[in-house]
Amino acid sequence: QLHLWEPGGGWVQTGGSLKLSCVVSGYPYRQWPMAWFRQAPGKEREGVAFIRDGDTDYADFVRGRFTISQGNGEPTSHLKMNSLKPEDTATYYCAFSDGGVEIWGDVSEYHYWGQGTQVTVTS
Repeated sequence: QLHLWEPGGGWVQTGGSLKLSCVVSGYPYRQWPMAWFRQAPGKEREGVAFIRDGDTDYADFVRGRFTISQGNGEPTSHLKMNSLKPEDTATYYCAFSDGGVEIWGDVSEYHYWGQGTQVTVTS
């Protein structure tokens, strides 16, 4: 059974850091395209960061503050978040596709999703 596990959420003060992880189990491993999204209450889910074959891309609102990485030989993805702001407060989701991804920020591109982990940044 496929399962995406996302440890690492929590509370942090403005300017602090958190690291999220996404662990995939129950699926044959290879380096699929993986992404992180977030969704704040009352807002649509939005793409945060993407990685594919070592190449990365970021939403402008996190560029320079967040870093996405992928496990080397392991079915994992990590999102290191620095200089956190209150507006980063949201539920964060990892996602992966076992096919191609054309528009990485489009939720419909991904076949599998984690359950989400809450990140709260206090001012």
